[in-house]
Amino acid sequence: QAELVESGGGVVQAGGSVRLSCAASRRTYSAYAKAWFRQAPGKEREFVAAISSSGSTYYADFVEGRWTISRDNVQNTVSLQMNSLKPQDTAVYYCAAKAKTNWGNTKPQYEYWGQGTLVTVSE
Repeated sequence: QAELVESGGGVVQAGGSVRLSCAASRRTYSAYAKAWFRQAPGKEREFVAAISSSGSTYYADFVEGRWTISRDNVQNTVSLQMNSLKPQDTAVYYCAAKAKTNWGNTKPQYEYWGQGTLVTVSE
């Protein structure tokens, strides 16, 4: 049974917005740091954004203030609001969780992963 399930992907035009959500099935995840990574075709999976259990956030440089990561510890969800999308943002976006409260920005730090949701940004 999947423990992290992403939703909200789809096709959007350049300049548009998409909101991704990730629902965690285990209550213990409400205290974990969470993050979003992405993997474009033919490329390595890369860090996008992270949020600690207390709400501190960190973003990859390419985000450039366009996106916002947030969490709801009652609903046990984490979201990524993506605005001003560019064609190069096309990728599968993955939700991740780590059994620590502080955020991290590398793949090995995260033990739990969702299946991913595809975001396609057209010209």
